[in-house]
Amino acid sequence: MLKNKLTMSVFSVLLLLVLAACGGGDTGSGEAQGSSEGEEGSYDPITITFSHNQPVDSPEHEGALKFKEVVEEETDGQVTVELYPALQLGSLREQVEGTQLGEIDITMQPTAVVSPFVDDIKAVDLPYLFPTETEKMYQVLDSEVGDELLGTLKQGGFEGLGFWPGGYKLFTTNGTEIHQPTDFEGVAMRTMESPILLAQYEEWGGNPIPVPYAELYNSLQQGVVDGQENPLQTIFLNNYHEVQDTIVESHHGLMSYVLLTNQSWFNELPSSVQETIVAAEEAGRTTARETLAETEDEYRQNIIDSGVNYYELTDEEISAFKEASLPIHEEHYNTPEQQELLQKIYDKVEEVNNQ
Repeated sequence: MLKNKLTMSVFSVLLLLVLAACGGGDTGSGEAQGSSEGEEGSYDPITITFSHNQPVDSPEHEGALKFKEVVEEETDGQVTVELYPALQLGSLREQVEGTQLGEIDITMQPTAVVSPFVDDIKAVDLPYLFPTETEKMYQVLDSEVGDELLGTLKQGGFEGLGFWPGGYKLFTTNGTEIHQPTDFEGVAMRTMESPILLAQYEEWGGNPIPVPYAELYNSLQQGVVDGQENPLQTIFLNNYHEVQDTIVESHHGLMSYVLLTNQSWFNELPSSVQETIVAAEEAGRTTARETLAETEDEYRQNIIDSGVNYYELTDEEISAFKEASLPIHEEHYNTPEQQELLQKIYDKVEEVNNQ
């Protein structure tokens, strides 16, 4: 009798051990297949790769440093951000491609460089679309219509987080003064590889030529192109005023950067990390904008002091350019969906201009 009881006890213990092992395996498998967060707020260490094109002394890089600081502080170092400025991870297009493929987690790129991947985002680069006052321009980009523009990036497998500043673009040329669109006749102007920017100079009578950013200084110096467009800080930090003798403050378009991530990578992050990234993007964007505002006048004065021919288009000259630019809006942002979104931008611009 005692032997039988002992046998039954041993059998019962073994059975309980087997059931416990099976139950534990099920629980672990369920956690692995769901979020990477186990207990609330806990997850494996994450390293974020963040690339951009600008020098380390640029406002954009100051914003990237703030992004890194916020992410690492808010996650107690569980998430680290590795910054790769100044084309370290390839050309502008290669960085966008790398982000689309998941080889780069986050990149900050001009919208014009992203537009070959997502056509709808090219609205940002339409000439003379946005207000020429910086704060009003930011109001439009940070509004609900700006969010709708960011949302179009999902079409390319990206998650758009925000619009970062570069400033208004200027014309620079060698030996040619630009006062009206017809002055571009016969002028070879470097642009980014963007259909809307190529169309812009073709409409104005110029000869647009795409040239990689890394090759631009040499192309200007050697006369491969006669001129180019970029904001003040890019012109100064890259010394383009050394190889161009005329600079025109035209306010014809934005050099707006967009901070974007690989969409699948972002969606698979723990929700708390996603929230931290969103907060860090806003902090970084604000820092970049404030830094640009603090330095832009200095960049302008340094360029003027270099001895170049520097002038600003008059209101009448800007009006002529605006009139010549409207066909670009109609012809090159022309699907029904694009026309609807463009009208929303027009309405928002009118609203902020009338405030």
